Amino acid sequence: MEQRSVALDGPSAAGKSTLARRAAKHFGLVYVDTGALYRCIAYNALKNDQDPNDEGGVVKLLPGIRLEMFYDESGLQRMILSGEDVTNLIRTPEISICASDISALPPVREFLLSMQREMAEKYDVVMDGRDIGTVVLPYAGLKVFVTADTSVRARRRFLELQERGVETTLDEVEKDLSMRDRNDSSRAAAPLRVAEGAVILDTTYMSLEESFEQLCNLIGGILV
Repeated sequence: MEQRSVALDGPSAAGKSTLARRAAKHFGLVYVDTGALYRCIAYNALKNDQDPNDEGGVVKLLPGIRLEMFYDESGLQRMILSGEDVTNLIRTPEISICASDISALPPVREFLLSMQREMAEKYDVVMDGRDIGTVVLPYAGLKVFVTADTSVRARRRFLELQERGVETTLDEVEKDLSMRDRNDSSRAAAPLRVAEGAVILDTTYMSLEESFEQLCNLIGGILV
């Protein structure tokens, strides 16, 4: 079931989502951005004036959530939250921090776990997130931990936000990333770590094309 699944983990802005999306298209696999799921839960909490650190309050909102994902003509994964397309709304720095807090809550992780695994049961997937190789798909055919230096990741995320018209500064982005790294690595529920048997892909000194070539070489090995 999971032998043709690819699990990509790593810190924010390491390039894993871009690489996963391109690799999925290249090999004809289904791309699943699990971080977007947590962002949707975070967006829903803020929309309902709910403190993301209040586990009881967040859990009360879960039964009323309907999450759907589909791919538009350009191949972009679009997120639908209870009938609302929130694809662009969930990509702000505020939602990023909130999603990091939300993802530390065990009931939220459990709420989304079955949805993620069902995708891998139905399709050959490239799935990226924080705990794909360690928790969601521990028996994936390939597990890759994508990483890069914090300053490099901050610059990439800053440029990405600029392209989307989000007003922020490089300093703010780097502080947010450092905070999220600490939260993701120190949380009790499924902390960010390198999965057993994972290949570490450090993209600090690689161009996007070089990183993509490296990943394609790895994926090609399990699709033979």
